[in-house]
Amino acid sequence: MSGTTGRPLGRRTFVLGSAAAAGTAALTGPLAETASAASFGWSDDGSNYVVDTGASLVFKVSKTDGDLTSLVYKGTEYQGYGGKNSHVESGLGTSTVTIAQSGSTILVSVTYGTLKHYYAARSGENNVYLWTNKADSSVTATRYIVRVKAGLFLNDEPDSYTYAPTVIESADVFEKSDGQTRAKHYSKLRVMDYSYIGWTTGAVGLWIVRSNHEKASGGPFYRSLLRHQSADGGGLYEILYYGENQTESERFGLQGPYVIAFTDGGAPSSSLYPGTLTTSWADSLGISGYVSASGRGRVAGVGISGRDTAYAYTVGLANSAAQYWGSARSSDGYFSIAGVLPGTYTLTVFKGELAVYTGSVTVTAGTTTTLNTIAVPSSNDPSNASAIWRINNWDGTPGGFKNADLMTYAHPSDVRASSWTGNVVIGSGTETSAFPCYLWKDVNSGIIVYFKLTAAQAAAAHTLRIGVTTAYANGRPQVVVNDTWTSAVPSPPTQPSTRSLTVGSYRGNNYTFSYSVPASAWLTDTSAYNTLKIYVASGSGTTSFLSAGTAIDAIDLLA
Repeated sequence: MSGTTGRPLGRRTFVLGSAAAAGTAALTGPLAETASAASFGWSDDGSNYVVDTGASLVFKVSKTDGDLTSLVYKGTEYQGYGGKNSHVESGLGTSTVTIAQSGSTILVSVTYGTLKHYYAARSGENNVYLWTNKADSSVTATRYIVRVKAGLFLNDEPDSYTYAPTVIESADVFEKSDGQTRAKHYSKLRVMDYSYIGWTTGAVGLWIVRSNHEKASGGPFYRSLLRHQSADGGGLYEILYYGENQTESERFGLQGPYVIAFTDGGAPSSSLYPGTLTTSWADSLGISGYVSASGRGRVAGVGISGRDTAYAYTVGLANSAAQYWGSARSSDGYFSIAGVLPGTYTLTVFKGELAVYTGSVTVTAGTTTTLNTIAVPSSNDPSNASAIWRINNWDGTPGGFKNADLMTYAHPSDVRASSWTGNVVIGSGTETSAFPCYLWKDVNSGIIVYFKLTAAQAAAAHTLRIGVTTAYANGRPQVVVNDTWTSAVPSPPTQPSTRSLTVGSYRGNNYTFSYSVPASAWLTDTSAYNTLKIYVASGSGTTSFLSAGTAIDAIDLLA
């Protein structure tokens, strides 16, 4: 997604950014021309350490609990709303807070039990660099929230509820008077889709530039709340582990830096982006868990064969301690993933968001591990199987199905959503666009797919496959063919236990249900339509869009 909204930057403009967005923006990071730093330094006002970056930014950190209590840029205070400060999680409580200056860097260190958090300032920069080292689960989640005063940046976008006073779900999903929905969850973006998040007035931009998420959980396709805006104020987030719709166990260790960046209205400098930012200046600061560039390695693959070139491919590395990813080049599948901590990783190749290859790779500090061409076996891509008919293609997402795109930034009840009911006819040309991306027990269970078979096809047993990307409350498909043959209720696969379908995310664990349909189930009249009814089975969930449900990837009947 580009770094601008495509309209003039005004008071109500916001920006979600990608690495390609800010090529012409004014530099504000390590590669920027150093501003006058005559006032660079720190002081103690009794309650806070006060850091002047020597540019246009002065910030304060509480000596009691490590909260960021003030962010003054060009004389304007941006921090705080509702009596709350900016901080890790919802605030750490009484902590040990120290400050030290090393040449052109000032570092504030916060220790709260086993958790350590850091703020750094560089002479002449309008940035605050942050690291968080979470050693265990004694602090519930891993997030940092920058709380911003009301009225400084206004917007009416999907992740805003400034103009949405009616609560429709769980006190965090709202409906406007025109029927559109708003929630802080509706960012639209996967973590791999953005490098920064924030707002601009056209004259001032306030951003969080995300870290590389090596200690986060969920991989490149994870979605989480990124920011919110309400009448009380706004919030910008760096979330590493939120406990909502998580597909992996929590990782521990030092994460960062992520950056609070002020600009003159443009996007933050690309020199701050994950994968671009260099922090050799932090190598000797004594940050707990810090690993310099020289202590990291790189993985490079010369190519990937067996790809479907209609799809983007991503290569992921993951173990219990860290995760990384990189895009495969569309022409040949070449990929390069740098800055990797030493260790052995599971390497996964994704077609879209569907894993089609897994292997292992070992990374050594200071070296590049070069991999020969990775061959994706034909059988690993379910799209390669011969099918009598197929609804959508297999890519690990519900993309292409009815309402699929809208559901990353709206509630299923949104006025813009097409009807969740309606049956599908194979051969109509609208099979995919007419099929709803999500099925719920209390909303559209029992949807019917109509199809014809030749005499030879009807004389044989066939395998029916239904791919899903996540489920809520153990929702899973049970099928009935021609009202005469009913499948067993399949066991539920492992899926996140929290909300997903109503908070902008279809990302869970991809799973394929297979049903062996006997020949006796088919109609022998080749001119008649067979019927496939798909029900949602589960005793969990409540009602409506919080009843048991599942997100669909693809459905096919194999030849």
